[in-house]
Amino acid sequence: MITVALARNNNKAITGFSISGHAQTAPHGQDIVCAGVSALVQSAIMGIERHLGRDINLAQDNQGLTMSLIGQPDSLTGAILETMLLGLTEIAKLYPKSVHITEHRR
Repeated sequence: MITVALARNNNKAITGFSISGHAQTAPHGQDIVCAGVSALVQSAIMGIERHLGRDINLAQDNQGLTMSLIGQPDSLTGAILETMLLGLTEIAKLYPKSVHITEHRR
């Protein structure tokens, strides 16, 4: 199962997330659920870094990937991260045994 953990601040803005696990709906490299999640997450990261020019903390290892904003979220980072969440939520609805999303406040 892919686990998505979102962090929100007191204003309910997403400040970061972590992703771990594997959907296991197909062999590694052929799993459309993993590919969809990866595409959404990577697009959000590139949008924040390359398009908006915002600084982030990014860590990736065998367990998964963690991203957190450096500085306060704004409406532009919020638009990217909330759009990522919309896509992830739709995948989780289609594949509830493969994707689980949680949110917590920092």
